[in-house]
This record gives sequence, C-alpha cells and structure tokens, in this order.
Amino acid sequence: MLPPGGEVTVTVEIIAPEVPDGGGGVTVVIPDEDDEPIGQQTVIIPPATTPTRQPNVGRITGCAGEILPDYTGFKVGLFEPDPTDPTGGIREVVALTPTEFPDLPDNNVGRGFEPNVDNANPFFLTNGEGGTYNFSLDASRGQLDPGRQYIFVVSPPAGSDLSERRIRLEIGETNNGVVSFTATSLDGRPINAADGGTKATGTFTLSADGTPIGLNFGSFDLTAAVCEAQEIQIVKTSDRAAAEPGDTVIYRLAVRNLSSSPLNGLFVTDLLPFGLQFHDDSPKAEIAGTELDVVSSNDGRQIRFDLPEATIPAGEVLNLAYAARVTPDALRGNGRNSAFANGQRTDTGLNVKDGPAIHQLQLDPGILSDCGTLIGRVFVDKNFNGLQEKNEPGIPNAVVFMDDGNRIITDANGLFSVANVVSGYRTAVLDLSSVPGYTLAPNLYFSEGNSQSRLVRLEPGGMARVNFAVTPTFQEEGNLP
Repeated sequence: MLPPGGEVTVTVEIIAPEVPDGGGGVTVVIPDEDDEPIGQQTVIIPPATTPTRQPNVGRITGCAGEILPDYTGFKVGLFEPDPTDPTGGIREVVALTPTEFPDLPDNNVGRGFEPNVDNANPFFLTNGEGGTYNFSLDASRGQLDPGRQYIFVVSPPAGSDLSERRIRLEIGETNNGVVSFTATSLDGRPINAADGGTKATGTFTLSADGTPIGLNFGSFDLTAAVCEAQEIQIVKTSDRAAAEPGDTVIYRLAVRNLSSSPLNGLFVTDLLPFGLQFHDDSPKAEIAGTELDVVSSNDGRQIRFDLPEATIPAGEVLNLAYAARVTPDALRGNGRNSAFANGQRTDTGLNVKDGPAIHQLQLDPGILSDCGTLIGRVFVDKNFNGLQEKNEPGIPNAVVFMDDGNRIITDANGLFSVANVVSGYRTAVLDLSSVPGYTLAPNLYFSEGNSQSRLVRLEPGGMARVNFAVTPTFQEEGNLP
C-alpha cells in the first residue's frame, strides 16, 4: 500500500535497436525474465544536431577549416601594433575591461560572454569549447574608435608543427550600434579556409551590459585557420662530395610532404653550378617505389622539372634524380647550386613551397691541375727582331697547330691563348696557308725564330709564350738591312 505523498521506483529494461543518425521511429521491446518479448513501443528519435557557435564568438581551425584534435596550449591575444614595424610587429597586450559571469549586481563589473567570461587577454583555448574565443572591446575607452588598429596573434603550443598567425585588425565606422572592422593577414596566407582571402571584413553589434557604469562592449570574433609552419620540404644531395672535369654527378632531390593534406601540381626548379651540363634524358622520379613521369626543361643553367601526374600523400616523399657532367669551365665556378620545390594542397588549393635547398660540390682540377696556358701572337715583323712593336700589326685568322692536334685561330689583333694545356715540352706550328701573302720573317738575332715551329717548356700551372713573326712575301728594296 503506497501512502499519500509516497514514491516508488520502477526499473524497466528494454531492448532497443541502433538509433539512426537522421532520427525517426525506433521500436523498443520490453522482455520478461527469460528475455521473451512481452510488449513493445515505438519511440520517435529527433535527428542529431550540431551545436552552433554563438554570435560574436570566433574559432581557430586547422588549415582546411577543420576542428583541431587538441587545443591544449593554444592561445590567442590582441596586441598593440608597433608603429615602427609595418610587417606586424607588436608591443604590449591590449588592456581589456574585465568582465564576469554570472553577473553579480552592484559591483561595477560588466557581464562577460562565454567562453572568455573574464575578458582575459591573452586567452587560452580549450578542447571543451572547440577552439572558440572572444574578446570584448570597450567603446567608452576609445577601443572602438574608427581607425584604431590591433594585431591579433594566434600562438600554437611549444613544439607544435603549426605556425603562428598574425592578423591586423582595423576598426571602421559605427552605424546604429553596428561596428565594422577589416582583418588583413600579415603572413600572406588566407585568414580562413572558407573564402581563401587574405583580407576580410565584418561587423559586430554594440550591446549595453546594464551595469551602473554603462559599458558598451563590442565582442570581436574572427574565424582564423592555422597551418603547418612548414608544409613541404626539399633536400638536395649528390652521389659524391667532390668531382673533377669529366666526371658525371648524380643529383638527388627529396621533396617531403609535411602537411596534413596530399600535395599535387608539383614542380621543382634547380640552378646548376657554373660549368655543369644537364643530361636531359636522365631525370627519374618515384613515390613509395612507384615511378612517375617527369617533364624537364632547361634554360641555360636553370632546370625545371614538372610532375603533372604526381600526388604526394601526407608524410610521403617524392624522390627525383638526374645527372650533370662537369666541364673544365666548372673550375671557374664555386660548385654551389640551389633548388626550390612548389606544390598545391588538395584540401584548400593553397600553394606551398620550400627552398632554396643548397648543395656544395667540391671541385678538384684533377689532371687539369698539371696543365698550363699558352699565349702568343702572329704579327708583321718589319725590323726582323722577333718582337712586336708599336707599328707592327697583328695578323687575324692565322692558324696555329699544336702537337696534340688542337687548332688555334688568332683574333682580330693576331693574339691567341689556350688554357688547360698538358704541361711538358709542347710544339706549335704556324700554318702559312692561313696567312696568304706572308711568309716567315727572318730573325736577325735568334736563329730559333727562323723555324716554322716553336718548342716551349710548359710548367705545371705555368704559362708560356709562342710568337710567330711574318713578313710580306714580296719585299720592296731597302727592307733588308
């Protein structure tokens, strides 16, 4: 017997099927002690709803607009801009008016808004609030005056691979209690993934909080995306640390995807060191053992590799290799070259790049270290002393043959030079058929000058001179002394 005002607890066990995500009717079964159904009832389940952000509350998201898995250690803040640094320098934090929630009467403290109920600056994000934040600016302190600027800073936790964000905020005009503002990204990245723009405009509404001091607050909100500090990385190596003229160097480029999204639209540019020649049939590329098509083009020393069909999954590496030959001209360079990688995120369409990746190749002269240089001239010797003097012109396009088969042609002044000549005793011969109308000039002082050939001793790394004096074939009387 249940007395008046008494109560009894009844426990009923039911068997329910899986609840549909979109809601609808669900039939539940009431079993007996032996799990035999003794009754059933249909229950209407409403569809699941996703809580929406309250007005005037901003959110920090991932690069593609996704909710981050962990907001621990993230903080956001409003800072006074440094007028001497237009690139986003900051000074002290903005002194915001304190608030409280719930609002206590008669304490001259305005009502705060979740999640930043105290109007703290900076404000630490939490997982429970899903990365949301808000700041309240006080119109009575001039914080909402037109032209007032702030720097909004998003700071990831220490050790995070996400980058800091800095966004300039400029307060606009106030019309009927509605304040406009302009946000400008200072790092060149889009402010959020929704529109992909580096500049955004917005408004918020002033509201009196009803406290005795009558503060008018404007709650600032802005959805900002943070991306990885480095989304792509390029590393350049080669199969050797040192090379000499005649060697072939195999360069390797490793392009790693450090972002959370696959990368496509890939191309790599590489500036070869001076004196290295690219083998245009040598490029090979692969990802995880799968060979890829490479389209290469070069403009002098600059090479571009396009990979139109390549997509690098998150965390994977694209390997690219090619060959270049070291020429003797490389000894005049420094062996240093640089490479750049470019791609595009598939989730946001944002371009990513890295570089330069620097590689230093040690250049050794090899056999060329024992070589020397020959210089000389072919000229008209008017006084037959074997020396070119002021009024004795050079003979252009004269041909000199070396003992190793090299053919040398004089310039417009009759001069020539040959670098990288193997040292030792070397012989040079003037081809008289290349100077029609001239013959060897007699040398009245040195008999060696009367020969069509010249023998010189070239020291390793040294220089030797080889001159040939000629005279017109038909001499006028009085030319010979």
